Amino acid sequence: MVHKRTAAYVVGTLLVGVAAVGYGLPSASAATAGPITGLGGKCIDVAGASAANGTAVQLYDCNGSAAQTWTVGNTDNSIRALGKCLDVTAASTANGAKVQLYDCNNSGAQKWTASNGALVNSGSGKCLDVTDRSTANGARLQIWTCGGTTNQRWTLPGGGTPTPTPTTPSGTNLDDPAKKNVAMQLVSAAENSSLDWRAQFSYIEDIGDGRGYTAGIIGFCSGTGDMLELVEAYTRTKPGNVLAGYLPALRNVNGTPSHAGLDPNFPRDWRTAATDSVFQAAQEAERDRVYFNPSVRDGKNDQVRALGQFAYYDAAVMHGYEGMRQIRNRALNRAKPPAQGGDERTWLNAFLDERVIEMKKEEAHSDTSRVDTAQRVFLNNGNFNLNTPLVFAVYGDQFRIG
Repeated sequence: MVHKRTAAYVVGTLLVGVAAVGYGLPSASAATAGPITGLGGKCIDVAGASAANGTAVQLYDCNGSAAQTWTVGNTDNSIRALGKCLDVTAASTANGAKVQLYDCNNSGAQKWTASNGALVNSGSGKCLDVTDRSTANGARLQIWTCGGTTNQRWTLPGGGTPTPTPTTPSGTNLDDPAKKNVAMQLVSAAENSSLDWRAQFSYIEDIGDGRGYTAGIIGFCSGTGDMLELVEAYTRTKPGNVLAGYLPALRNVNGTPSHAGLDPNFPRDWRTAATDSVFQAAQEAERDRVYFNPSVRDGKNDQVRALGQFAYYDAAVMHGYEGMRQIRNRALNRAKPPAQGGDERTWLNAFLDERVIEMKKEEAHSDTSRVDTAQRVFLNNGNFNLNTPLVFAVYGDQFRIG
């Protein structure tokens, strides 16, 4: 059997223009003006009530002023005050990018949608966030990876939260422990030609895709940043671990295929670390934070069941979470998810169609059997709840779960 390995990665070119799904903002015909309140009961505020481009947007005691009167429900999905728009500085997609007031220009940096109490920036797929969870007057607002935390929850004008949690059709969601185990087996079949996903904590190799070393249960890559973030998290929990000394090298090779500073002993030391339960827990935590949790959340928001949630997650594993969002955005040109009144089967077929198109753009992913002879088979069988037994093939290998 030829070992097939498809690395998880974040495609840099897909980071721009990611459209976030929105629910709960007033319709375009019902624009509403008033305060937006958040952490500590304080209001989103334009510093100094200045309408100058680049003025900081901050948290401040609510005072009913024009600097705290925001119009939502605009036709362009902007949020406006003082005649200008809530804007991400320099259209950045990076965590920590500050939010400012700026001339309205219809860019993704100025489009906001609501999801589960959060305000998601369409240009980055990230959430409006209070820096350092501070309730102090003047605390700057920024964008940050959505995490459902209190410093990312907002109440819109009129007193309503952006949205209640959507009701997903009956069935067990993918974050149920048993369903999650099925999801991990499905990914491992495609990534490692094995259902034994727990055996992959120690996996490491350079598969020649230009992303350096690929390793662990989700294909953390030395060239795409997620391996660096994993080892940093591990080291915060367990300083002096066997991988801690490689942090300078991992920072230097990030964004490149280089092994500089890693060879010859990094693979050996990775396998040693993989026997440590703390490192195993760190791998699972990073998988959940970066890939699993946001994908399942988005699936629930779209009101798709476990199969659809898995389709989002598997796409995030291969293309990065932002890449999955880009695929989803293109699928919206073909169909609508159930949360927007669409048919679940039609929507998932549209999503998988766009996923296949994206896979074929790169030789390393041109074999689309993980969609064609697995996910599409489950969909054609009407197995929206991803119930076992599951019989499927990936890269010509036959598998059965349950």
